[in-house]
Amino acid sequence: MKGSQKVIDYLNFLLGGELGARDQYFIHSEMYGEWHYGKLYDRIHHEMEDETQHAQAIIRRILMLGGKPDMTVDAITVGSTVPEMLKLDLELEYKVQQHLKEGIALCEQEHDYVTRDILVAQLEDTEEDHAHWLEQQLGLIDMVGLQNYLQSQMGEISE
Repeated sequence: MKGSQKVIDYLNFLLGGELGARDQYFIHSEMYGEWHYGKLYDRIHHEMEDETQHAQAIIRRILMLGGKPDMTVDAITVGSTVPEMLKLDLELEYKVQQHLKEGIALCEQEHDYVTRDILVAQLEDTEEDHAHWLEQQLGLIDMVGLQNYLQSQMGEISE
């Protein structure tokens, strides 16, 4: 099936963001694991898996539309403290949200409603799961203090 080149190009742009998000979550989860914050490791590792699934869905759609996936990964920003890592991950999610909304609008202009539905599902996951959870964690740090928050995140990795 031959799809809109504009949609294919934008999907490749989104793919770079998903791959970058996957890599940022990957390194942050490993850092949490090294610091024995098993609960943070488990959650952020799960987010890495979600980003991988998002990338896979985009790759499959690009291929179906007759395009060639561009596996160029967006730059990542690695934090050095738990609050910084959570804030960087939240900033990343906000950026992904904006890009997905722009992609949804483009798909509507190009009358590609199947791709639009794929992006809407990813937007819901990004807004309702990823970003919301990160906002909650930063709120908890503000409410209970960093040391209490970190103590609550300690534990063994469940993998």
